[in-house]
This record gives sequence, C-alpha cells and structure tokens, in this order.
Amino acid sequence: MSNELWFVDPSAGGNKTKIPLARRPIDLVGKVVGLIDNTKEQADVILETIAHELKTRYGVKEVIIEKKEAFSKPATAAQLDSMAKRVQVAAAAVGG
Repeated sequence: MSNELWFVDPSAGGNKTKIPLARRPIDLVGKVVGLIDNTKEQADVILETIAHELKTRYGVKEVIIEKKEAFSKPATAAQLDSMAKRVQVAAAAVGG
C-alpha cells in the first residue's frame, strides 16, 4: 500500500463543457416516475413519502424506487437501463 495521499485541488477548475438539461414534462399526470434510493438512513421512508405525495398531489400513475447497492457506489448500468425503459421521469434521491 502506498503511503502517498492523493488530493483533488478544488480551485484547479473543472470540465467547462456544458451539458444540456433533459426536457421537462409539462406535468406529471399519468406519468411513471423513477427514484434512485442511495441506501442512506431513512432514504426508504423519505422516498415512500415522496412517492405518496407525487401520486396524491400531482397525479403520478406509479413510482418505481430502485435501490443502489451502497451509497458510495453509483447505480449500476443495468439498474439505470431498466429504469430508463420503465419511467418517463427520474430523479436521484437521497436519504439522511
């Protein structure tokens, strides 16, 4: 194991490429919404509450919650592909 520590210099700047935002729907009525659970404490409770509100307040047809393996890892390509095939709107969601 190396004794050297690697740090990122936040003042060094970053990629200046602008990424266009995804198109937003006019409303959520009848849509299937996907939420990605980061597995942190209470994330499931928070997302179930949000799912309920999306359905009752905004007319969302269904909410699909996909749980990541661990908060320190990104969602797998298979998870993202599966969700992309089933939802019209998606959001990465976090817990405490």
